[in-house]
Amino acid sequence: QVQLVESGGGLVQEGGSLRLSCAASGNPFSINAMGWYRQAPGKQRELVAAITRSGRSDYADSVKGRFTISRDNAKNTVYLQMNSLKPEDTAVYYCNTKSYSGSSSWGQGTQVTVSS
Repeated sequence: QVQLVESGGGLVQEGGSLRLSCAASGNPFSINAMGWYRQAPGKQRELVAAITRSGRSDYADSVKGRFTISRDNAKNTVYLQMNSLKPEDTAVYYCNTKSYSGSSSWGQGTQVTVSS
């Protein structure tokens, strides 16, 4: 079982930046993909960005060019650098991992609020 601890959320003004971190423990070598999802009030949870162990990444169209996902396999940690933040980026951001066996784990979520 993988445990995830997120950090880095907060309140920022429009145009500002935040960096989210998510550290995995428990059985980190079973993890293939690590990523971030977000859920705004009244909306479905959506994929923001994901990265495989080999470094292949994928982004939602709404964040391309503004967000960058990276991963430190030695530290079992995934990061999300968020630049040029917009009010519509306001949401709870959840870390997610997918193992080679297909199982999935979720973090507790961290609030990101962008004020206009």
